[in-house]
Amino acid sequence: MKHLTVQQLAERLANGSPPVIIDVREPHEYQLARIDGAILKPLGQIFSWAEELDKQQEYVLQCHTGVRSFQAALVLERLGFTNVANLTGGIDAWSMQIDPRVPRY
Repeated sequence: MKHLTVQQLAERLANGSPPVIIDVREPHEYQLARIDGAILKPLGQIFSWAEELDKQQEYVLQCHTGVRSFQAALVLERLGFTNVANLTGGIDAWSMQIDPRVPRY
């Protein structure tokens, strides 16, 4: 599995070649803090929403600190997705290192 740092993701977003960011947290967490453009798809519903995704698309999985998104990336890989990455440190690292306007919780 690939891992992406928040700095690497910020560079990708800035240079115009962004992956699809999937936020696997719960709706109330997403309302508190999120990366612009991230799509909310809670981990608990992964087997439903994974069927809607393109297996060839590049996805970065993101959560609060990187634990749930790691689990989600593993599940997607087992379902045949070949281009998934886990965002190391999650939204918490994003807030501390990239965008301090994103609230920490």
